[in-house]
Amino acid sequence: MAKTQKHDELNLLAFEMAPIGIAMTENRVIRTCNGTFARMFGFEREQLIDQSFAILYPSFDEFVKIRNIGVRSLREENRYSDERIMARADGSLFWCRVRGMTLTKEGDPLAHAVWSIADLSHERTVAELTARERQIVMHLGEGRTSKEIARLLDISPRTVEAYRARLLKKFRACNVAELLSHLGGMPGV
Repeated sequence: MAKTQKHDELNLLAFEMAPIGIAMTENRVIRTCNGTFARMFGFEREQLIDQSFAILYPSFDEFVKIRNIGVRSLREENRYSDERIMARADGSLFWCRVRGMTLTKEGDPLAHAVWSIADLSHERTVAELTARERQIVMHLGEGRTSKEIARLLDISPRTVEAYRARLLKKFRACNVAELLSHLGGMPGV
């Protein structure tokens, strides 16, 4: 019994002291999270419990649209990963790496899921982008083609190309690698 109790205490300590944010959700509602997760978003843990993940997004529209992208990957591969801009309690935006795994083998993969979130704000600054520009940049950063992005966002490939061209012009970039370099706060290529 003592060995099991010690093991449980170590598991809890690992969860609490993890250097990344960890949350467990039911239907995109936060059921539990570690302190790192709460602090990253500028909340007390108690303020997040039983709240929709929507409060962590820059807009409700982005919360809705990312669902459709994430569900497909969770259903097909039992995992999801991306880098995106999220919002803190004070409204400030920051880049983070999101990874998730469904615990629901059958049915809706978002019924029960575990998420890890790493704050990338020390590596990447947030540029002034519209919600759609953020979506396009997120997918460009993952190496997706215009056709793939169009399919995921349910828009035409021409619309994706138009956004890409405007972003290149807006940030005076010659190509996507240079654009991502500007947006990522990394030195130019």
